[in-house]
Amino acid sequence: MSNHTTSNIPLAERVRPKRLEEIVGQEHLTGEKGVIRRMLLQGVVPSIILWGPPGVGKTTLAQMIAEYVKVPFYTLSAISAGVKEVREIIARASSHSRTILFIDEIHRFNKSQQDALLGAVEKGVITLIGATTENPSFEVNAALLSRCQVYILKSLAIESLQKLVLDALEKDTVLSGKIIEISEYDALLYFSGGDARKLLNLFEISVNSAEEDKGKIIVSNRLVEQVAQNKQAFYDKSGEQHYDIISAFIKSMRGSDPNATVYWLARMIEGGEDAKFIARRMLILASEDIGNANPTALVLATNCFQSVNMVGYPEAEIILSQTAVYLAASPKSNASYRAIKKAKALVKETGDLQVPLSLRNAPTQLMKKQGYGKGYKYAHDYEGNFAEQEFLPKEIIGTQLYEPGNNPREASFRERLKKLWKGKYKY
Repeated sequence: MSNHTTSNIPLAERVRPKRLEEIVGQEHLTGEKGVIRRMLLQGVVPSIILWGPPGVGKTTLAQMIAEYVKVPFYTLSAISAGVKEVREIIARASSHSRTILFIDEIHRFNKSQQDALLGAVEKGVITLIGATTENPSFEVNAALLSRCQVYILKSLAIESLQKLVLDALEKDTVLSGKIIEISEYDALLYFSGGDARKLLNLFEISVNSAEEDKGKIIVSNRLVEQVAQNKQAFYDKSGEQHYDIISAFIKSMRGSDPNATVYWLARMIEGGEDAKFIARRMLILASEDIGNANPTALVLATNCFQSVNMVGYPEAEIILSQTAVYLAASPKSNASYRAIKKAKALVKETGDLQVPLSLRNAPTQLMKKQGYGKGYKYAHDYEGNFAEQEFLPKEIIGTQLYEPGNNPREASFRERLKKLWKGKYKY
């Protein structure tokens, strides 16, 4: 292949990894002890969902899996494919002992499209590999998700992104024939937003746009900024690239600044952000950052999520704004969030501790004879609907996991718990 022909192919495609060892930043999956590497060595490939930000290697990994197991490999994009295309591939797959179907952006498939896959996946007619930037728990229906393993791909660190550029300079047949110096990385990293594909293609465009100085091309922040023109030029309107802005939006609500909140909201709306993407993150914030300081926040956020599904743009922006302002102005507490994190850490540390006999279910006479349920006090039989008894395993008696937040509502929780449990949990 001539250099002229090769140069017509984008850099990101020219240097796409061909071996697991070349994939950067996903060692937990592809490294020596990586779960996908072990899976391929054993020759067992289940249906899987690859979940992670854009440009971190989901498509590359799917192609490598197919290459390793040497089976027919079909690709569909959920943006353009429908039930008809899915059924056509399933029909073709029926004549093979094994077929892999890769669906990019599977979160964009609606219920009927996902249902069309279900039977073929269940019967093993196809092995599904789905790629998504969205939490599959929300976007993939439960029946299909239960038949897939979910593997999370990590965001690429700055060192990994810089390595990709340097490797491309060394290995790419087009770039290696030029003298190129990278004086700064800031603009490259900023405008590509952690997306390796965008990073490499922006780098190539910058190189091709540069004027040579004594045979040398210098890639600077100023050059990259000129190429990118402005931040909006690299704002992906498909709703896949806004991690910096969604982060600013969330942090503004958490920081109780409704003015900054609606600014970042407007930036996302103007950029074409999916209303469900915004509403879903407000739903999470309502529980994680507001919680019991104002339980109504979760109710409003849930209603917002349901409403934007029914209404859509442009009217959905009013619902999003109302909810975002409410969440920003609400009192804050992450007490419930911290409580479950502490509880999970304690479970990992202490293992499967025995449930106290008094709390165990006793559906049979044998269990009753063994003491199951003995001594349990039914709270509603006691004054104030409370009876002091032990609910934790004996090894961790008295452990405080929930620390009420510093807000009026949880202050009342603290007072009540202190009155009920006296000094036991140190409230």
